[in-house]
Amino acid sequence: MYDHQGAVALNYSPCRYSGSRILFRGPERPLDGAYCAMLGGTETYGKYIERPFPQLVEDQIGRTVVNLGQVNAGIDFFAAEDSVGKICSHARVSVIQVLGAQNMSNRFYTVHPRRNDRFLRASGMLKAIYREVDFTEFHFTRHMLGTLQAVSADRFALLVDELKATWLARMRYLAGRLRGRTVLLWLSDHPPRNGGGGAGLGRDPLFVDRGMIEAVRPLFTEYVEVVASRDASAKGLDGMVFPPFEKPAAAKIPGPAVHDEAAEALAPVVARLMA
Repeated sequence: MYDHQGAVALNYSPCRYSGSRILFRGPERPLDGAYCAMLGGTETYGKYIERPFPQLVEDQIGRTVVNLGQVNAGIDFFAAEDSVGKICSHARVSVIQVLGAQNMSNRFYTVHPRRNDRFLRASGMLKAIYREVDFTEFHFTRHMLGTLQAVSADRFALLVDELKATWLARMRYLAGRLRGRTVLLWLSDHPPRNGGGGAGLGRDPLFVDRGMIEAVRPLFTEYVEVVASRDASAKGLDGMVFPPFEKPAAAKIPGPAVHDEAAEALAPVVARLMA
């Protein structure tokens, strides 16, 4: 049983690799031997988690695991960041978490190159489709997309099609940059859907369905699908470390019990590929 630890902020021991200006979660891991690199978003980074699944995998297999996760990252960050490419080019195994399709620049809008959840500007095409919308009001992609869906579901479908096509193209590009063996990781509270979606924007990773996973799966050595169990999800905030005012944000992301399940699924696969 985990104990709730909501009194202090967690020390993520930030560090830099390969001369990058980007801070990654530490402690810094050595890059002079055989190692596994893990790329992903908030879950891989392990926000509010003392021992995220990359660290748990390292403990279980006894091999170095480099955590390259970034909070709210999209594929754009990993496709463009040179330091990530350098680290992965020397990694024996690279694990890539499936990320949502919303945090990428595309024909309709541009996101911040490093903080991919930040909306920068709408293209002339998007402004023409949504003439009644003032895009200067938006700072984050999810807020913008939720508003556009509410304004017109039919027009929003055009945007979703573009995001899905962009996701496929970027994933193919990212997979092509990697060397060594690779693992595609689905980590969510639900399995990939067979198209369509639920109410609202849907659940993370946004807009990624089973067909999209199957389209890119051949580009990776292995595919690991982790769907959090009800018991793990029910533990909620237990064991998470965060200041009291960040409780709403912490409640939206997987807790330590889900990280345990992810590590249990990943560890034997990574160990086999590292051998």
